[in-house]
Amino acid sequence: MSAPLDIEVRTFDFALRVIKLCRYRDAKPGVERTLARQLLRSGTSVGANVEEARAAYSKSEFTCKMIITLKKSRETRYWLRLLVESGIVEHAQLAPLITEATEIMKIIGAIASKSRRPPP
Repeated sequence: MSAPLDIEVRTFDFALRVIKLCRYRDAKPGVERTLARQLLRSGTSVGANVEEARAAYSKSEFTCKMIITLKKSRETRYWLRLLVESGIVEHAQLAPLITEATEIMKIIGAIASKSRRPPP
């Protein structure tokens, strides 16, 4: 059994998967292109905000960046679900990416929640 991936690695890999999806969808005109660009912005910002959080100069800045990361994770999952529910992409094609977005949300949510607690 392999060890769980570090959140930085996981969000970077997630962003790469989003980029690959959006590269294809952006080539389509109209709604697909618009949704792909929204997804690209939010999906790549998840990992970027994790990186910024790691460089935070205070606990409060770290917490703030993680909350932003949580919001971007939720937004990304929203765009993925919208692509499926609108019939643009089949559920089977995006199910793994939606699952990963949900898992990242849970991890980031736990990190943000823990960072808000006062030290013992």
